[in-house]
Amino acid sequence: MSIEMVPFHEGEKLLDWVGLTQAFEAGHKLPKAEIGDTFLYRGKDTLLSRAAWIDGMGIAVKSATIFPNNPQAGKPVVGGGVSLYSDADGSLEAIVDFHLVTKWKTAGDSLLGALKLARKDSRKILIIGAGTVGRSLRQAYGAGFPEAEFTVWNRTRANAEKMAAEYPGMKVADSLEAAVKEADIITSATMVTEPNLMGAWLQDGQHVDLIGAYRPDMREANDEALTRSSIFVDSFNTTVGHIGEIEIPLQTGVISREDILADYYSAEKMQRTSDSEITLFKNGGGAHLDLMTSRYILEAWRRR
Repeated sequence: MSIEMVPFHEGEKLLDWVGLTQAFEAGHKLPKAEIGDTFLYRGKDTLLSRAAWIDGMGIAVKSATIFPNNPQAGKPVVGGGVSLYSDADGSLEAIVDFHLVTKWKTAGDSLLGALKLARKDSRKILIIGAGTVGRSLRQAYGAGFPEAEFTVWNRTRANAEKMAAEYPGMKVADSLEAAVKEADIITSATMVTEPNLMGAWLQDGQHVDLIGAYRPDMREANDEALTRSSIFVDSFNTTVGHIGEIEIPLQTGVISREDILADYYSAEKMQRTSDSEITLFKNGGGAHLDLMTSRYILEAWRRR
């Protein structure tokens, strides 16, 4: 069988955000993924290699380079590649565009978390961060919450204004604190090591979606945000012990392991208990989600 090559633009035309969340739910009903992650660092630069094998779905290997200073030279922050292998015989089935998999995996992961944990009547969505992921979140949340109004906040206002201009009706926030207090859903995609989302700002009934932190020294929300919230993750295995957002407050005793209530493999617990509860979701974006996303993309590609 020939190896499929799935490019970004041609592949993306075939995809649907809600359809991807349904593929995620189906994937988590299969045997739990075997996952292998490795991280290599050089200063601020990171090589992240992730592999996943799900019995009945196959194998994916994804390697990502993350160089935060690249934009200063007009280059993208993230590079890499994804390979998808057959579950039956291990043969290489497809090479899927890295950025296509990453975009849809990352924003689709957060959308599924919000569909499960946010109030159904959520109408005001705040996006923190006006980068590439922020734009993906606008697309994903727009599909999952089609009646929502969107606001964007960014440390550099000009970048927020540029993003808002791309999406009619999107507002730009001057004050992060005020914008957080007004939102039903707060989704944050900033690569910071010092939290910029304060728990004192949170209001009853909100849903908080944290995406940006991926290293042990990174976090977007402070201790109070976690202690005031019911905490959920996409996967215990790829967040606990790996990402500062969860691991730092665990190590300092701010929260305990029992405070992390559920992941997607415990679907029956992945829900809010009241309209006043504050839910907080950490998007860790593990390799098993890359595999599920790649398989969803390949199946859409073959049906075209």
